[in-house]
Amino acid sequence: MTYTEFTIRLLAALFAGLVIGLEREWQKKPAGIRTNTLVASGAALFVLLAFKIAEEGGIQTDISRIIGQVVTGIGFLGAGIIFKEGGDIYGLTTAATVWCSAAVGCFAGAGYFVEVAIGTVAIVSINFMLIPLDRWLSKRAKKK
Repeated sequence: MTYTEFTIRLLAALFAGLVIGLEREWQKKPAGIRTNTLVASGAALFVLLAFKIAEEGGIQTDISRIIGQVVTGIGFLGAGIIFKEGGDIYGLTTAATVWCSAAVGCFAGAGYFVEVAIGTVAIVSINFMLIPLDRWLSKRAKKK
């Protein structure tokens, strides 16, 4: 992999995380621009590391194992975002968004740019467009 390809993949992850983070900032959620950008970029860097190791051939590596470890690690990070106050639980959507940012970062690190764009649009759309439905369902549940 050339340095140009490495940089393009990393920038794709960075941009996708930035877009996802902007939506979170717009909604005034705790994990916003920096968190999602760092998570997507970090996931991409781990995938890029796996590609570099496999490319050099000196060390036997399975790229999917490294991606699996990213998924697990981000799960722990997401758990730190979730908190309980009384009977209410907060941060689940933000934690899920951070997890999705990592997935988009993994796609970017692997060089799947169309999938990065589709995933980013899907994540932002879910977070932004489902708010009215979520509010309606919450109000409906509180009436019972």
